[in-house]
Amino acid sequence: MYADTETIRRILKDTGDTWAVVGLSGNRSRAAYGVAEVLQRFGKRVVPVHPKAEPVHGEVGYASLADIPFPVDVVDVFVNSELAGAVADEAVAIGASAVWFQLGVIDEQAYERTRAAGLDMVMDRCPAIEIPALGR
Repeated sequence: MYADTETIRRILKDTGDTWAVVGLSGNRSRAAYGVAEVLQRFGKRVVPVHPKAEPVHGEVGYASLADIPFPVDVVDVFVNSELAGAVADEAVAIGASAVWFQLGVIDEQAYERTRAAGLDMVMDRCPAIEIPALGR
């Protein structure tokens, strides 16, 4: 419902290669860690965003989206649904082109606000599942 094929393709193929992954830390047992690895294998620059601001996968980490000193194309959200709407609003504020809410992350009001602001958005899907299906 919140992830039509054309939007998924546009975000993964055409939107840009700098992905801020909110919730990404050095914890290898978390889903964000593995998804970030897949994104990197497909040529995406993965920027960790986590309160710890620790480096992950060879990239400098930042405590918030606002702290990132360069443009971000896509904001990939690995936080609880209750917190995700605020992250989507931050993505709009920093000028991102798209927002991607991971599997299980759902906020319909945030989806509507983000789309109304002109950003592409996918919700309740995983790019690590979708991107291999598109090919390189």
